[in-house]
Formats: sequence, C-alpha cells, structure tokens
Amino acid sequence: MSFNTFGHLFRVTTWGESHGPALGATVDGCPPGVAVSEAMLQHWLDRRRPGQNKNMTQRNEPDAVRILSGVFEGRTTGTPIQLMIENTDQRSRDYGDIADTFRPGHADITYHQKYGLRDYRGGGRSSARETAARVAAGGVARAVLEDLVPGIAVKGYMVRMGAMALDRARFDWDAIEGNDFWLPDAQAAPEWEKYLQAQRKDRNSVGAVVEVVARGVPAGLGAPVYAKLDTALAAAMMSINAVKGVEIGEGMAAAELTGTGNADEIFMGEDGPEYGSNHAGGILGGISTGQEIVVRFAVKPTSSILSPRRSIRRDGSAMEVVTKGRHDPCVGIRAVPVGEAMMACVLLDQLLLQRAQTGAAGPVGRIG
Repeated sequence: MSFNTFGHLFRVTTWGESHGPALGATVDGCPPGVAVSEAMLQHWLDRRRPGQNKNMTQRNEPDAVRILSGVFEGRTTGTPIQLMIENTDQRSRDYGDIADTFRPGHADITYHQKYGLRDYRGGGRSSARETAARVAAGGVARAVLEDLVPGIAVKGYMVRMGAMALDRARFDWDAIEGNDFWLPDAQAAPEWEKYLQAQRKDRNSVGAVVEVVARGVPAGLGAPVYAKLDTALAAAMMSINAVKGVEIGEGMAAAELTGTGNADEIFMGEDGPEYGSNHAGGILGGISTGQEIVVRFAVKPTSSILSPRRSIRRDGSAMEVVTKGRHDPCVGIRAVPVGEAMMACVLLDQLLLQRAQTGAAGPVGRIG
C-alpha cells in the first residue's frame, strides 16, 4: 500500500529521503506538447532552495533538477516525466546522537510506532527536504496551466510570522519578491528579520501563516460533495510538512460573521457574473466561481531547536534533547513556494477533470 502519490488525472509521486543520494518526483498524466525544460523548472526550485540567506537553514543544496524522461526536444511527450534532484550537502553525522532518541515535535516517534524503524538522518522521508520534489512537479503544472488557461497565475506570501502580522492596508504585490519573507510590505521586512534573528539567538523558532492566491482560474472547477475544489486544496496544503491548519477564504473568521456580512453579492457585468466581495475564497459548493482562489495555511514552529526539551529514548528511558544540525528558524518562509506548487498541481488536476467530464476547461452553463 502506497501513499506517496496525489492527484487524479495529473498524478505526482514523490520519492527519496533527506540524506539519501537523491530525491525526486514522477509526474504522470501530463498532456503532450507542452514546453518544459530544466531551466524552466529550476526557476521555481531556486525560490525554495536552502542556504540563500541568514533567515533560513544554511544547508547549501543547489537543488539542480534533471529531467530523465517524458520530455523530448523541449516538449512533453504525454508519458511519465521523471524528475531527479541530487542531495550534495548532507551532514548525517549531525544526527548520530538521536539514532535512539525521539525528538519532541518530530515524527520520529510515530514513524517508529508505525514501521518499527526510521531513517533518523535529517528525518528521512518526513523531512521538509521532500518538498523540493513537489516544487519541481509544480513547475510542470504551471507550464501546462499557462498553456491551457493563458494568464492564470499562482502567488504565495507570508501574512504572519509568530507575533509579526501583515498590515493589509500596506499590501503591495510588487514587494513580495523583494525580501526574504515573501512579505507584501517592504517597509515591514526589516522588523520581521530583527524578530526572527532574536528567536534564533534565543535558540528558538517560530511559526507562520502563508497565503496563496490563484488568479485567472475559470469558473466550474471542482465537483459537489466528495470532490470539492476546497477539499482537494485543503488536503494538498495539509500534506505539506509542519502544516497544522488550512483556511479557504474567510476560513475560521466566517464563524464571526452574519449571513448578510458573509454572502458575496452577485452582479451581472459585461463579461459575466461579478461579485461584490470574496468571503468564499473563490469557491462555492466546492466549485470555483471565477474569482481569486484564496487559501491560507498555518505552519508550526520548527521542532529542531538548540533549546533542551524533555523526551525519551527507544528503550523508554528519560532524557533531554538538543537538536543539532542546520535548520530553518521559521520553516514557513520556504513553505511559500511549496504552497504555490501544491496549488498549481491541484488546479491543473481539477482542470483536466473538468475537461474530461464536460469537454470544457471552464464554465459550461451560460449566464445572461
């Protein structure tokens, strides 16, 4: 029984461990004839790559992706695309002390309880290193989406890091790519950095909230009841390492609203229906409305910290754990490109499902 694959028609299987020779993804169901290259995918991987600045782990991996199959003369063939990323900067010796120890907050104990053994080097399969393969697969999905629905765009950014929260009155799309935090507020970035470095100096870490928005998504994606678009997105985001909560649109805040405050009023525009607001996050009844798709997910603080935490050994004896190695003080920073990749994969999968069921890549029913 394998649970390393997600998607229905656009299917992605990831493989590999944090300290193994390589990791990667097998992408199946990709339509033929789409322009894809290693350089194109590398652009997205470089946004997630570790060791780029002092606000992330100093593990220095180039994350160079290789396409082993499924692409010929620069275009997809319709056959499985095999993507491989070699690990080049592993320091397995950093983890020798925890071979028989369960780190608090990590999956060490549950992997042992389930399988009877575990790869303790960097967490093995449970490491966030696995997400590099998702980003590579997401690059393929982006290329296909742009080919099928020109103008579609997926963008992620940080809206919270511990006690630091985005002031939406100063939201600036153009600022997102210009700082280490994918923060839509260039003015606030230095304060966020000061706060994070204080946590690191205190041998601590901090959590985050990431928001991912998809623009240009056609209406009609998703299906009622068990195949809702928001269900697929929630499952995809929850599958990312360290994610503990997901919201669509208003999310939990919808519980504080009244019916009149929450219902997005509908108007007829020149090009079709228009909405007075987007509390629903672009999804009604599990089906996209044509508005922006808005998803947020909460990432817990990095569990690997230099402050001692009480735990037990495999034999049940008590001990204190100090986790050595190179780790992100806020794993949410590098989760932004991962969230974008998962959004792209889900949207492409749903687009192909819509096309298979109705013969159209967008709305079937005409309004007006």
